[in-house]
Amino acid sequence: MGTATIRRPTGPARRVRSRSSATARHTRLGLGRVVLVAALVAAGVKLAVVQGLQSATLSAQASKQRTSVQLLPAQRGTITDRNGTPLAFSVAAEALYAQPNRIIAEQRAIRADPDARKQAMARRVAQVLGPAVSEQQILDQLRSDHQTVLLAPLVTPAQARAIQHDFPEISAEHREIRQYPGGELASNVLGVANWRADERKVRGLVGLENYDDALLAGRDGRRVVDTAEGSDAVIPGSERAERPPVPGSGLELTLDSDLQFTVAQMLRDYARKYRAKGASAVVLDARTAEVYAMANEVTFDPNNLEGATPEMLGNPAVSSPFEPGSVNKVVTAAAGIESGVVTPDTVLRVPGELRVADRTVRDAWSHGILNLTFTGVLARSSNIGTLLTAQRVGEDRFVDLLTRMGLGRRTNVGLPGESAGRVPPRDEWSGSTFANLPIGQGLSMTVLQMAGMYQAIANDGVRIPPRVVSAEIAPDGTRTLPPRPAGIRVVSPQTARTVRDMLRAVVQNEPGQRGTAPEAALDGYQIAGKSGTAQQVNPGCGCYSNSNYWITFAGILPADSPRFVVGIMLDDPAVGSAAPLFHQIASYLAGRYQIPLSPAPSPPAVLTLP
Repeated sequence: MGTATIRRPTGPARRVRSRSSATARHTRLGLGRVVLVAALVAAGVKLAVVQGLQSATLSAQASKQRTSVQLLPAQRGTITDRNGTPLAFSVAAEALYAQPNRIIAEQRAIRADPDARKQAMARRVAQVLGPAVSEQQILDQLRSDHQTVLLAPLVTPAQARAIQHDFPEISAEHREIRQYPGGELASNVLGVANWRADERKVRGLVGLENYDDALLAGRDGRRVVDTAEGSDAVIPGSERAERPPVPGSGLELTLDSDLQFTVAQMLRDYARKYRAKGASAVVLDARTAEVYAMANEVTFDPNNLEGATPEMLGNPAVSSPFEPGSVNKVVTAAAGIESGVVTPDTVLRVPGELRVADRTVRDAWSHGILNLTFTGVLARSSNIGTLLTAQRVGEDRFVDLLTRMGLGRRTNVGLPGESAGRVPPRDEWSGSTFANLPIGQGLSMTVLQMAGMYQAIANDGVRIPPRVVSAEIAPDGTRTLPPRPAGIRVVSPQTARTVRDMLRAVVQNEPGQRGTAPEAALDGYQIAGKSGTAQQVNPGCGCYSNSNYWITFAGILPADSPRFVVGIMLDDPAVGSAAPLFHQIASYLAGRYQIPLSPAPSPPAVLTLP
């Protein structure tokens, strides 16, 4: 079989086919050009839309995705006592978080076991934090289906760095821990401040921490940064628009922490020994009215609020008024001497009972007619003798002195929750009101107000509104002294000294001339003071109880050259006097502040005449 030969067309046929092929190529090129031009036009239109109509929206969305505003918390100011001893301060801390689903995704991406990573992570966290956390608890958190879990609420920055070095996927968030090194020391005054997650800041809850929160908190800063996609990591060099934080100012208090601790311990021991339902004590500087100590039997530890009740978080020394009883007789004494209706030696014929309007008043002890000097009326705490003197003084002068003493209004000491107490308005008086007020019933006051009355007598008749803040300390250390409150002239210097001398007889223990509180006396010092017992109101009947009492004492150390005033209140104790507690506090004050001994003992006073 021969080989077939294929011949290409020649001549006209070949020329036809060549023209046909060229035409097809030109067609394809034309179509390609059309498609390319259309694509370029579409891209141009899209670019115009993106850069023009949608530029602002898309730019904002892109910025939102990669830009974040970070808070730069300001450090809270420190609170110290008058000697610079820290009572409250802040330390930096971190909270550790993790995202379980993110750990799973990242480990699967590198073909690793996610649970093994979680186990190692839990082991490391427990190792760094020690017994404060359980490895199993951390692992349970990491195995949960929550988007974000809190591994540790408060760790030190060093602990956070140690954990993040091995496990960068664990994120840390700034925290601040408020520390109270004294525990319960002055906690009713200081209050407490806690971390607020919603504000990412420590805020004061009660006490001075709340009252002066704006001053202590300072002003937070802020910065704008770019972060990597899906992470809180800041892109280096992206920081901008930064406003630095301004630290909070500190407070220097008038309190002496050593005295505060001692008074609180003595008060607590005495109150618990005699089963008082509550107790408060205040120590004031006799000249400046600075609060050196303010203690309550009911208190709390601001480092651990578990079990703390609202009652424990309060400050009864300024918020809980009571009827003072006979300590209020100092008002009648001062009014009587100031108005000249009596002198210390004026003899009053005191009967066994006295009818006033619709009530009969008696003394705490039964007696017939007694011849008491006015000093004796005060020293033996005669209700009848006090009312006889108050009648000579008159209602108007008596009420005026109550007002000058600061009763019925807040002292503005600079503490939250302060009560004004209550003095009944004149238009509410009944016929027997003036039989109650001079002997300390029918009106109420706080321990701080009670101490303030005696501060006026100790300070030669000038009452200084008490204060608890000595200075504000700016972040640069600059001290700003708050304005000193103006003094209020209550009585003349001579009247104040006369009443102070009369009050010495309250603690005297002369045969047949014994005052009501010789237990308050302190060897080597002249002591002036006044004890008080007031019936509490029975809420069941709205009448006075014959079994429940407020027990009070206010004293001046020393009487001849006053340095301190002490006010004490006991709520229904199983003892009838707070004088022994005053003796304990006065003894400590004399030693701590090296108060010079009185040049001579108090001269005996005549209280009762035949």
